[in-house]
Amino acid sequence: MTLSIIIALAVGLVFFLILLAVWYFFAVPAKRKALQEEARMIADRESEVLKQKKLLEIKEKFLSKKAELEKEVQQRNQQIQHAENRIKQRELTLNQRQDELNRKKQENESLRQRLETQESLLQKKEEEIDMRQADLIEQERSKLEELSGLSAEQAREKLIESMTDEAKTSAQAYINEIMDDAKLTANKEAKRIIIQTIQRVATETAVENSVTVFHIENDEVKGRIIGREGRNIRALEAATGVEIVVDDTPEAIVISAFDPVRREICRLALHQLVADGRIHPARIEEVVAKVKHQVEEEIIETGKRTTIDLGIHGLHPELIRIVGKMKYRSSYGQNLLQHARETANLCAVMASELGLNPKKAKRAGLLHDIGKVPDEEPEMPHALYGAKLAERFKEKADICNAIGAHHDEMEMTSLLAPIVQVCDAISGARPGARREIVEAYIKRLKDLENIAMSYPGVVKTYAIQAGRELRVIVGADKIDDEQTEKLSGEIATKIQNEMTYPGQVKITVIRETRSVSYAK
Repeated sequence: MTLSIIIALAVGLVFFLILLAVWYFFAVPAKRKALQEEARMIADRESEVLKQKKLLEIKEKFLSKKAELEKEVQQRNQQIQHAENRIKQRELTLNQRQDELNRKKQENESLRQRLETQESLLQKKEEEIDMRQADLIEQERSKLEELSGLSAEQAREKLIESMTDEAKTSAQAYINEIMDDAKLTANKEAKRIIIQTIQRVATETAVENSVTVFHIENDEVKGRIIGREGRNIRALEAATGVEIVVDDTPEAIVISAFDPVRREICRLALHQLVADGRIHPARIEEVVAKVKHQVEEEIIETGKRTTIDLGIHGLHPELIRIVGKMKYRSSYGQNLLQHARETANLCAVMASELGLNPKKAKRAGLLHDIGKVPDEEPEMPHALYGAKLAERFKEKADICNAIGAHHDEMEMTSLLAPIVQVCDAISGARPGARREIVEAYIKRLKDLENIAMSYPGVVKTYAIQAGRELRVIVGADKIDDEQTEKLSGEIATKIQNEMTYPGQVKITVIRETRSVSYAK
């Protein structure tokens, strides 16, 4: 019984499962298809909505762009309208100007016609006057021929002969007068040319010593420069050929040498070593070698720049290097390159005053002291050695002679030689050129002012141009014009008798009357 029930239940279960499988096989695909159809419709609706949204956005953008374009078109139309208005205004102005020009042209034309008519009338009158004058001259000549018994040709010849004799006599007298005047004024004229040459050249003062002070930030750097057991300072002295003095002077080291090039090399090397911080013998030798190369390039560049500034061309490269080397030399405290440039300018001005070639004079003035900066020590004076160097580097004979003769150690064979000699003396003797104690210089200026102030009627005094000119201002109510001229001569005489000074001192006495009022 139980078995049959179980079998029946099993058969029923199997039958149920078969029915369930048949239902699933037919019902589920239909339902799935319906769901897919519904999903497709939903997707279509969403895409349609999105499409409409995009169309709306595009439409809005189009409308905004359209509004912007309309606004821009409106602005451009306004600008075009303004431009058209301006053009119309200009056309109106031009038309008015054209009418004015036409009116003036007509007036000028009528004026020209009147002038031509008057000119023709004047020409006719001049012809009539010329004819009358010719008739009168002919009548006078015939009368003179009748009175003198000579023809016009014979009278002309006698007149020319008498005028020639008179002209010869006058010319000879004039020549004698010029010769006598030249003999009397030659010395004065030479002084005038020299003084004018000096006044036309701007000068500078340049004073150098045989020591250079190297400043440091603190005294700790001194110990690093000296090094252990003095190795660094000995290496630096051996590499540069100078003497380095490290004493109790705060924040300073003294570099001593008579060769300015060596001092400059040592100063630049110390500057690089202290800035770098690595100070030892190997590094010192490396830096000194690099600085020597830099200084050599600077010397050549200075020589080139000097020749360009002075307008001197065609110098041998070795002469250019020697000229640049002058920057680091001095003579009695005067920088040699500055002295050479000043002498060159003086020579050019003086040669122009004398009618000579200023370019050749400037060239000789620049090179006159090249014998003072030799690479080796010569056994001859610097002037002769400079002439030898110039001849070696293909300079012309007159320039070589001017270089060698500027200290009278060679016979002068050209006119350039005395010019170079004089200009060299002028450059070396001017106030401030050579070393002078500052206190003595200031005292001389004060003495000049005090001498002028000692005279009655003097209000103020000013010593200017390094003591070469003294300006004296006097009261207009105390001194008249005649006394002003007398005062300048008296001051000049007193300065000559009581003071010692280089060159000459110009005394200018100024007398003026000032009237001041105020408009309120």
